[in-house]
Amino acid sequence: MQQNYPQKSGIDVILRNAFQYWSKTLLYQVLFSLVYFAFVASVAYFFSVKYGIFDQILGAVVEYNKSGQTYAEYQQNVAKIVATEEFSTFYFAVMAAVCFLFPLNMGFYEIYRKLDSKETIMVGDLFAGYRGINFFRFISYFVFWLFLYLFTARTLIIPIFWVFTTILVAPILYFSKFTFLNAVILNFKLLKVYFLEIFVCVIVAFVFKFAGLMLFLVGGLLTFPFWNAMIYSLFKEIFKTPEMQSLLAEDFLDSEKS
Repeated sequence: MQQNYPQKSGIDVILRNAFQYWSKTLLYQVLFSLVYFAFVASVAYFFSVKYGIFDQILGAVVEYNKSGQTYAEYQQNVAKIVATEEFSTFYFAVMAAVCFLFPLNMGFYEIYRKLDSKETIMVGDLFAGYRGINFFRFISYFVFWLFLYLFTARTLIIPIFWVFTTILVAPILYFSKFTFLNAVILNFKLLKVYFLEIFVCVIVAFVFKFAGLMLFLVGGLLTFPFWNAMIYSLFKEIFKTPEMQSLLAEDFLDSEKS
């Protein structure tokens, strides 16, 4: 594949565009957060009641406060709860809910695309990731992504590297026919060229996303999906030339062989 990368416009342009996409779609940011948290909370509540998970953990907390247990003893009690088959079922159910919601992020790429082309945006666009067979592509990718992320979580460095290596995979999957493996390979190649831009965008998106949740609580409904605006802005900057746009329509592995 010929390495024709676009001339860089600057980090300030990427950040400014990201905040513009976000500010112009605040209603959809709130709708996304409400759907996301309501669905995950409902699944968590159902399986918690079914297996008494929250009651067990609350009981361990109450016992710790009243009986003068040491913190180590409290941790042992919680560890016993976590080691049960019921908690494992609860945990996997919540993770399954998170995986099912991943295509919801694709809706923002459709919304931002329509903003660029000045098309009419509809509420149904937020659920564009659930249309057709591509839904299974998005789900299978995220299951793979989440498994590797959680499997390496204790190493700290590998999960961070994994985030950088896959930051553009979601829009690549949405706007092309790439397999997720090919998209990861392409993302890694782009990371070497746009490392500074990607690094700054990830940091800003992370801080802004979780600052709303930690400092403003309800305001977190607005900042939680900001990550998608940053990714799309970065994606648009990198793939702004006809050469890079045409790449999305190519078979990546075949183009590498040529």
